[in-house]
Amino acid sequence: MSEQTYEVVIIGGGPAGLTAGLYASRAGLKSLLLEKGVFGGQITNAEHVENFPGFPEGISGIELGDRMRDQASKYGLKIECAEATALEVGQAAKVVKTADAAYGAGALILAGGSVRKKLGAVGEDKYVGKGVSYCATCDGAFFRDMPVVVVGGGDAALTEALHLSKHASSVTVIHRRHQLRATRILQDRAFADKKIRFLWSTTVEGVEGNDVVTRLKLVNVQTTRPSYLETAGVFVSIGFEPATEIVRGLLPLDEVGHVITDEKMETSVRGILAAGDIRHNSGRQAITAAGDGATAAINAQKYLVEA
Repeated sequence: MSEQTYEVVIIGGGPAGLTAGLYASRAGLKSLLLEKGVFGGQITNAEHVENFPGFPEGISGIELGDRMRDQASKYGLKIECAEATALEVGQAAKVVKTADAAYGAGALILAGGSVRKKLGAVGEDKYVGKGVSYCATCDGAFFRDMPVVVVGGGDAALTEALHLSKHASSVTVIHRRHQLRATRILQDRAFADKKIRFLWSTTVEGVEGNDVVTRLKLVNVQTTRPSYLETAGVFVSIGFEPATEIVRGLLPLDEVGHVITDEKMETSVRGILAAGDIRHNSGRQAITAAGDGATAAINAQKYLVEA
């Protein structure tokens, strides 16, 4: 396997990675970005982004991701659709491996973001793609005029519910607590939507059906009383886990698995930086991820000058 060498290699093509690529390439650094999925990251699941500066009328998450990619590419960033599968770190160099290639890096920026958590309910894995989904924007249209469930109580869950209400006959939001964690503006919209109802202090213990999902087994967390709810689909939105498997054992992680960095986005290994949702204490917003990416690229350049 031949090795190609770059001054900066970026793992992840969300707002953090793409902004890092923009800043690195504009600085004249030979830079490569690796992305295994959709460019734009989790933001592409948002039907309408209202809080990214410069777009007062809002913009779709997919379009925002595409614009970021186009802007970074304009300045010479090389982009590869590939998954980073292994990382080797020596005193003088870092090597990122994919299934088909190896890339040497003077500096490495980790911007792999996060993935949605699973419920851990019985039958969940069995019915993925058959009624269980983790993306309303992707799959909501398949449930037109059908009852669906959203599990979760944060911003992502209510955003999913509001999107689904345009397609489904009804949307039941199931939350394990009796109070939502979502921002007030999203709560107000969800409570005002006549198609959305809430089932409080409840967890999903099982997903049942035949060829597709037909009902959920529920448990009230206060009374431990079980019940069943008929539904055609369940959209899981209970949070995210950082995509840090590739650096476990190499870098210090927090108790959840986020990479620990300083304010410069630098990790404990010189020349390796982390930006966006993957790092400890991330703001988990597209704009904060973009800021992290810019900071990481600026400090990667300083590292390369000093190394």
